Amino acid sequence: MRKIEYCPISMKEMLVKMKDTSELMVDLGYSAVLYDDEDLAMEVIRLEEKMDVYDYHVQISAMLAARTVEDAEALSGVLQIASAAEIISNAAGDIASIVHLKMGIPHELKKDLRRADETVARAVVGAGSKVAGKSLDALSFETEVGMSVIAIRRGESWIYDPELETEIMAGDILFARGHDEGVPLFLEMTTGKSQVPKVYQESGIGQLDRAVDIIVEMKNRSELAVGLAYTAVLFDSEEVAIEVEVIEQEMDEMKYDLQRWVLQAAKHVDDIENLRGLLHLAVSTEIISDAALKIANVVLHDIEPHPILAMAMRESDEVITRVKIASGAEMDGKTLGDLDLETETGMYVLAVKRGGRWTYNPKSKVTLGVGDLIFARGSKSGEELLLKMSGARS
Repeated sequence: MRKIEYCPISMKEMLVKMKDTSELMVDLGYSAVLYDDEDLAMEVIRLEEKMDVYDYHVQISAMLAARTVEDAEALSGVLQIASAAEIISNAAGDIASIVHLKMGIPHELKKDLRRADETVARAVVGAGSKVAGKSLDALSFETEVGMSVIAIRRGESWIYDPELETEIMAGDILFARGHDEGVPLFLEMTTGKSQVPKVYQESGIGQLDRAVDIIVEMKNRSELAVGLAYTAVLFDSEEVAIEVEVIEQEMDEMKYDLQRWVLQAAKHVDDIENLRGLLHLAVSTEIISDAALKIANVVLHDIEPHPILAMAMRESDEVITRVKIASGAEMDGKTLGDLDLETETGMYVLAVKRGGRWTYNPKSKVTLGVGDLIFARGSKSGEELLLKMSGARS
């Protein structure tokens, strides 16, 4: 085990790294399972080691900064959120271990998870690839293959949320987010090699639909819970924090439902190894929701959020924003489906507040109107577009 040595790094910088890294790890962990990708799983393990270092530095910085009881109270929320990010990263490592340990995951689940949300792909830039030596702006991955580069590993260094001017070099390892259809196109473009899709056999497990539905819902809700938890802290909203608590309780019930299903199904399955991965995935996903509640507890336990938390979240790879729809705005009178904000801006809507009523994880048929508050997460450039569409800026 490598010894961790202290070096003076700002607590804000460490919090940004912990938030960005833990969220990237969850994306990589799920994608490793979807594609049976050992390389993606190994990236999660590498990042888990980095998270240990980040957590160590945050704790040391907090101890050095706390000179009074008041200082300690103010920093307790910071440590709680750092601890939650570490828990999320450990859960992501457990998800990736499904690949390392060759646990069975029915192919039907992989197909449903791909349809449910975006995925992450990993590609090593080949020396003969046409992307080497070009900037992200010139490559236009979003329009060419429908994938967006969210991180680059160059040797041991990481570049999160790279700028459009960032030049890609041979040997760089690119991580891109997008829909499943774009993955082979992205890999071919970056590696310079044609891609042969894997052929999977159906599991043949009876009545699998119920288990698949539960896992897909757990994944989506755990990610929503994390987004809402950070939203609750950023805007010091007890209402949003309570919703995280509700989701966490529902996740417990879903985990128990899945465990019950697996025990019943095991009687009719020749090889129970095909079910091990389901249980492991459910437990790890539920742990992520537990960590989200730990973040929300900063608000629920009336811990005064330290100003450094808001600063770190605003400088994160994925920012959380709140916009109010103005009169005459492009959004006024349109449904979320009409606006297609995820495609148009890259922002994912976490919640909509109208008067005193909240709608969490709103569906495409929700119609927006003047005065509605929208809480969303995504890139800083996406935030600018969202602000313009809401009429907040000319």
